[in-house]
Amino acid sequence: MAYAHLAAVYDRLMADSPYDQWLDWLERVWKKRGKPRQVIDLGCGTGSIAIPLAKRGYRVTGVDLSAEMLAVAYDKMKREQVQVTWVEQDMRELDLPAADAVISLCDSLSYLTEEEDVKRTFARVYQHLNPGGTFLFDVHSPYKMLHVFGNQTFTLVEDEVSYIWQCFCDPIRLEVEHQLTFFLRQPDGLYQRVEEEHWQRAYQPVQMIRWLADAGFDEVEITADFTGLPPHETSERLFFAARRPER
Repeated sequence: MAYAHLAAVYDRLMADSPYDQWLDWLERVWKKRGKPRQVIDLGCGTGSIAIPLAKRGYRVTGVDLSAEMLAVAYDKMKREQVQVTWVEQDMRELDLPAADAVISLCDSLSYLTEEEDVKRTFARVYQHLNPGGTFLFDVHSPYKMLHVFGNQTFTLVEDEVSYIWQCFCDPIRLEVEHQLTFFLRQPDGLYQRVEEEHWQRAYQPVQMIRWLADAGFDEVEITADFTGLPPHETSERLFFAARRPER
């Protein structure tokens, strides 16, 4: 399964990711739209968003499909001495008490590679929001799938972990298959080779807006690349903010 092996080294590989910028974006939107008390974090991974939110006083439930990623998140939570509720669940089948906000960051929704799965997830999120609640998420843009991932190969060589990351793009579906080969250093100094495959897909922004509206959301706003500005043709990461109406 995806992230079965990657979980152990995920935080090391993502150490330079702009988590502070994601958190700042959330709080900027909530400042305008109303600060939540309860937050559901879909695709929470190792808790790098959920745990800082809990430290800021939010009541957070982290949801992820990977038990391995949640195990890492639990250990991090204990070290940080905060409380987050962790749930192993498929976002397409979300089944939890309602919250004031649902978030899904770090392109977690880009792992939904069928249109019906996106629509189903939007519908489940809508049902799990209190009236007036916000749904905030980001996804990879079509441009990024085609021109950044494309048919590229990326590599990393470090003492503890190295990888070969090959991307194979379907330009019609705007879908990328990520083939990852990791070399993980073991206690005896030898390296274990492990392989994983991940699939991600981009959708046109107008499609996402329509599916959000069909699910019942209003006040949909799109920005790009942490700028707070509307996307342009070379934007790589799209940010969506939507609201469940009060009535």
